Amino acid sequence: MKKPAASQKPSSDRKLAAEKSQPCAKPASPRPAAAKKTTRKPRKKKKRASTRRILLLTGLETAGLAICIVTAIVALLGASAHRFSGPRFFTHLLPFTLGVLGLIVAAALLLIGWLRLRRWLQAKSALLPAGIALGLALAVGGLALQGQFLQSFGHFRTLIGGKAEAGRVTLTHQVFAAYRRLDPRQLQQLIDRARPYSKDIDGAAEAFGLDPDLLHGIAATESSYLPRESKDGGQGLFQITQVPESVLARAGRLLGVGKPLIADHRHNGFIAAATLKHYLDQMKNDLFLGLLAYNIGPKNGGLHFIMQQYGAIDFITIQPYLQQLPRDYPIRVLSHALAFRLFRREGKLLAYEEGLNAVRIQHIGIPGL
Repeated sequence: MKKPAASQKPSSDRKLAAEKSQPCAKPASPRPAAAKKTTRKPRKKKKRASTRRILLLTGLETAGLAICIVTAIVALLGASAHRFSGPRFFTHLLPFTLGVLGLIVAAALLLIGWLRLRRWLQAKSALLPAGIALGLALAVGGLALQGQFLQSFGHFRTLIGGKAEAGRVTLTHQVFAAYRRLDPRQLQQLIDRARPYSKDIDGAAEAFGLDPDLLHGIAATESSYLPRESKDGGQGLFQITQVPESVLARAGRLLGVGKPLIADHRHNGFIAAATLKHYLDQMKNDLFLGLLAYNIGPKNGGLHFIMQQYGAIDFITIQPYLQQLPRDYPIRVLSHALAFRLFRREGKLLAYEEGLNAVRIQHIGIPGL
């Protein structure tokens, strides 16, 4: 008797068994680590380069805007200080205070407007904000070279400097007035006579960290560049008389000699530079007092003793107690020094009263100040 045939499995079971009999497919292997590194490195380099570029453009933009803002503040405050200078509250102090408040509000509004404009400019080109800021800075710099801004800057300096700056301005204008009164022909003769000694005088100034035109001004005032022995004992270009021993020793060290010779033009210049440096240190780098002390010398206890005797604290307060010759000495020296500076920079002597020469000379400045 035949065995009954085994019942056949459903088709789904046969498919499942076939799938089990096949080997499992391996998952897709990830990209090699080396491949990842090669794809990431260029991205990092690109990111760093763009960061540097952004920082550079931001720095240029900030610098340009800062120049514009600082120049505008100086000009407006200086002009306001000159316009509203005075002691009355309603006609001077209050309008100036309201002007400062208005300046702050205007600066805030302009900054907000720039930030909004900056977004639109950056959408056009990343270079536009920095380019426009630098362009504005150049334009403002060109305006700053004009005479009106220099005058406003002078008023601003007086506003911030207070009493000390007001005294300095008074003295500097005494120097400018003295230069204006000098005979141009005599000044040109002084400059021509100074040429054979210029190298030695410039070397002495450099050795002691002084302005060379300042030393030229002393020589012009002392001897008119006609070295000689005077009746009061002065010798050489700088009319050296009494000099502290420490000053002679310092000049000798820099010259490389045991004792400097006053009759030698080069030694004479080094002794004068060492003497002026000595008195400038004594007077805490006050140029007017240093020159006055140089002229008075160590006799009668020197300038330091005289100031203590009369209770003077600066050049303005000591002037009434001095005779005319020593009182005018610093002004005469600095007016000659100004002439040498102008000739060195301009190649000629400028007439103070012609055109805008006064403003130009004031902008060039006095040697040593």
